[in-house]
This record gives sequence, C-alpha cells and structure tokens, in this order.
Amino acid sequence: MLQIQDLVVNYGQISALRGISFQVPDRSIVALIGANGAGKTTSLMAISGMVDVTSGRIILDNLDITDCKPSTIVSLGICQVPEGRHVFPELTVYENLVAGAVSCKNLKKAQLTERIEAQFDLFPRLKERKSQMAGTMSGGEQQMLAIARGLMSDPRILMLDEPSLGLAPIIVEEIFNMIEKVRDAGKTVLLIEQNASLALQISDYAYALELGRIRLFGTGKELLASDEIRSIYLGEA
Repeated sequence: MLQIQDLVVNYGQISALRGISFQVPDRSIVALIGANGAGKTTSLMAISGMVDVTSGRIILDNLDITDCKPSTIVSLGICQVPEGRHVFPELTVYENLVAGAVSCKNLKKAQLTERIEAQFDLFPRLKERKSQMAGTMSGGEQQMLAIARGLMSDPRILMLDEPSLGLAPIIVEEIFNMIEKVRDAGKTVLLIEQNASLALQISDYAYALELGRIRLFGTGKELLASDEIRSIYLGEA
C-alpha cells in the first residue's frame, strides 16, 4: 500500500533521514524501532507532509504523494496520531470523536453515529466516559481516545507515534492489544515505538533505524529473535 523510496530529510545541515526505503503492506502492522534521534518521528512527519522531503519518493498505491499538502494526505486516507496524545481537554470524549471526523465533509449524521459506535465497540471504556471531559481522564484513557479520534476519519493507514509513552505497563499492554484489534478490523498501522519488545511482538514487519538509516529489517518475529536486536534494542546480553 505505502512505499518509501530512498527518502532523505535534512534539517538545515543535519541529516535526519539518509535514504531510507521501506514498505507498509495493506492490513498489516509495521513497526519502526530505534533510539531517540534515529529518524522514526521524522519518517512519519514526512509521510504526513509535515516536513519537507529533500529527495526520494513516498508512494501511496501508485500515487506519488511526496509533495502533497497535509490536508490532501489526510483526504487520501493517512492519519497520524502524534506523540503525547493531544486530545482536546475541554471537550468531552464524544465531542473529541466528532472532531476526528471534521475532515469528512460529506459525512451524514447516521454515518457519524455509526463511526462513533464502532469506536465505542473497540474501546468500551470510552463509551463509559463519553460525557467526561477528556482533560480529566487518565493517560491511558486519553491514548485510547487519541487513537479512536484518529480512526474517526476512517483512514486506510493509521500512524501511531509512541503510543506507550508515559503509561503504566498494564495499560501499555491493553493499548497494544487494541492496536492489534485495529489491524484485525482491516486497518493498516505504521507504529513508532521505543518499547521494541512489545512492538515486535505485535508487528507483521519491522525496521530498526539508527542515525537516519535502516540497520535491520524483517518480520516482527525475526527481529525479536535477532541477537543484534536483543543486544542493542532490548538490552539483553
């Protein structure tokens, strides 16, 4: 579905991405793992059209979207849930979900209701708190809401930037179970995650980035079993 070809992104004199290439197949979870500064978030920002691409191409199906505006990229079915959740704290859960569909200009009321109910089926805790102000929710609940809000635009590809950041381990496990459910419901997920072990456990494919280059790639299981990955990214001897 999505192909990244020889992508280069520079911030002034600093090379953030140095010619990376990877693919995101339809209805799969693809993880990008690596330390801070490896180029993970820059990859998502480039795909979203939020940073300028120096060279290389981003192909969605057979369409070159490298130089498209962010609004166009959203309309083509790519949605990014940024690091840090960024829910609307003074809106209710329900209102946050409605805001997630604002880009769908021709969406009818019945369709909107159907999408909201689909999110409540996927995230039952949100249904229990649909009238609660988002800013009063726990970090884990806000992360669920951020993902659900992203799904309200009915994207083909959902890009998640560090969904486990700052959450308790038991909540992280719940979030990752829900990411698998998103994939199983027919969505494609591009996942950035510093918790390499968990990311690799749920990923169909994974790429390990280091200083703007891809160091290793393979299936999630292959990388999880790799001695190099276990030593560098999982902290195992």
